[in-house]
Amino acid sequence: MIHVVRVTELDQLMDIFSDQGYREDIDRNRCLYVYRGMSNTSFTLETSLERNCKDKKDILERSILRNFKKYAIIDDPEIEKSIWRQMIVGQHHGLPTRLLDWSYSSLVALHFATSEADMDQMNEHDCMVWRIDIKELHRMLPEKYQKLIEETKSTVFSVKMMTKACSGIEQYDEDMQDKSMVVLEPPSIDSRIVNQYSFFSVVPAKILNLEDFLNRYTDHTYKYIIDKSIRWRVRDMLDQLNINERIVYPGLDGISRWIARHYFVKGQDICYKWKPMDTTPKTFDQLSQN
Repeated sequence: MIHVVRVTELDQLMDIFSDQGYREDIDRNRCLYVYRGMSNTSFTLETSLERNCKDKKDILERSILRNFKKYAIIDDPEIEKSIWRQMIVGQHHGLPTRLLDWSYSSLVALHFATSEADMDQMNEHDCMVWRIDIKELHRMLPEKYQKLIEETKSTVFSVKMMTKACSGIEQYDEDMQDKSMVVLEPPSIDSRIVNQYSFFSVVPAKILNLEDFLNRYTDHTYKYIIDKSIRWRVRDMLDQLNINERIVYPGLDGISRWIARHYFVKGQDICYKWKPMDTTPKTFDQLSQN
């Protein structure tokens, strides 16, 4: 079941920030949720492979990865050893893949939810943050995957663990069917992945609609819909907390994006409502009442 929460007040965001549980074994509070921010509630949980290749995705995926590996091996010799690394590096550089981006940080997810290519659209529509439970998803995995988690005392899968669990995407799809899905932690191939606290869900080919899957098989999935009336307020709060482009996109590209948005001037129709002057002739008594 997907729980939908409408956020209309800034105070409600504390429910997202404080998603932690106490662990008696370490006497600390920990979170096993990951988050995905989306700038428009009309967007779906669709992978770039689905958007790009549509109903031909299963046929074209192997060709996409094969050709990417052929050229990427010059910059990353390790890429030849694992198809999962090929996906991660490719996703990082804009290649259509079956991976879906998530973050361990709810603040990072809020950053992406309150970012627009055209900032004048901020007041035009609501945005949203998805939350999924890693532990819940991994309880649904086939036995050999669960045993691997227990053996390594991990909460998420690494590239090495995925390579050990299955030989490739064909076996993965056969293992998962349409009833389970792995959450994968990528290697730290650059500072952007580190700063964004990145995770990926590896969407099996037989899960044709991820939202339907989450609604049918999970109990801890949340969709926080953030009302458009507070988007700018949330955006400005995140800037004060130093959650912005210069952090999530380290380097001059991120600095440039941050500066551009920091000095963005809202359209006049957004800043105030203009009301034409009433030029109707008035008597002295009418004027004295104003």
